[in-house]
Amino acid sequence: MARKLKWDKLLFTATLLLVCASVVMVYSASAVVAMEKFNNPYLWLFKQLTWALVGLMLVPLVIRIDYRTYRQPGVIWTALGLVALGLIVVLFGREVNGARRWLGLYGVGVQPSEVAKLAVIFFCAAILERRMDRVDDLHSLLPVGAVVGSLVALILLQPDLGTAVSVLLIAAAMVFAAGISYRYVFGLVLLSLPAMYVLLMGADYRRRRILAFLDPWDDPLGNGFQIIQSLIAVGTGGVFGRGLMAGVQKLFYLPEPHTDFIFAVIGEELGLVGSTVIVACFCVIAWRGLRTALRAPDRFGTFLCIGITTMIAVQALINISVVIGLMPTKGIPLPFVSYGGSSLLINLIAVGILLNVSQHASAGHIVTAALEPTTADA
Repeated sequence: MARKLKWDKLLFTATLLLVCASVVMVYSASAVVAMEKFNNPYLWLFKQLTWALVGLMLVPLVIRIDYRTYRQPGVIWTALGLVALGLIVVLFGREVNGARRWLGLYGVGVQPSEVAKLAVIFFCAAILERRMDRVDDLHSLLPVGAVVGSLVALILLQPDLGTAVSVLLIAAAMVFAAGISYRYVFGLVLLSLPAMYVLLMGADYRRRRILAFLDPWDDPLGNGFQIIQSLIAVGTGGVFGRGLMAGVQKLFYLPEPHTDFIFAVIGEELGLVGSTVIVACFCVIAWRGLRTALRAPDRFGTFLCIGITTMIAVQALINISVVIGLMPTKGIPLPFVSYGGSSLLINLIAVGILLNVSQHASAGHIVTAALEPTTADA
């Protein structure tokens, strides 16, 4: 029987630092805009602080739930059913900034697409646990393709390409970890290229984002404005930054600085030092998440940790890459830091699940032991 360990304090500390940074930086980035628009500089601060407190109170409760509970068919299919229903309902809801992504529940906006990430992780982990020894038989992966494909299609209808790509990358990382052949991976990438081209270039606003990424200075006051202001913010921060609350680009230059481009505000106000601390926290989460996956006592725990770690690390990588001009604008928030209750809450719940798996992990387990077929599976 695996020896129980205490929950991973380093993982929790890195997460807590990001949440604290979120509360401070959301206020710094949004106070002037909130005062101008709503005559209340604390509007977004109070909302983010409320979500942060709720999420942090949920973490100890989630840690107490045995992660194997999420393997139960009732839990998985209930989660998938509710997510699918939510994704359908939002399509008939109110349009905000050209998209329908929010579901209003008692005056609180919830994004079903954020919950979809956890539901996909539960489902893929359960399927791969049972079918890992047949992962090179593509027929055994048809349920994964059908479920993930259906949810991605609903997310694309909102439209929300960034979240759809995140869901696909999460599922792909988990299947890759299960040992799928490289030739299948290469083949699927080639087959997906025409579809990706249609998705990226078929919509006018996405095409403009691609062109702005390639040459933002071609239209500095239009399509390239956001990325140029982001680069200016990061570049003028220097080593130590202008100082907290002293940023300039957030003052109506950088659109929505408290959401997807909050890392630019961090770069300007806290400089290279502050930005490095944020990146280091994500590196710690990725390291401890993969470490927990390596030591998980069973396949389900391993795949669960891989999915959650991918969800957090990939979103952080994409968001930071967009802010510093390495990728086109995606509309993906910075986990734990960007303003947004649904994203913050789901990510904190995911960390709680990671912490529970770490409690059950045995110091003697490595990934080959966790993924090695058992007699019952043969």
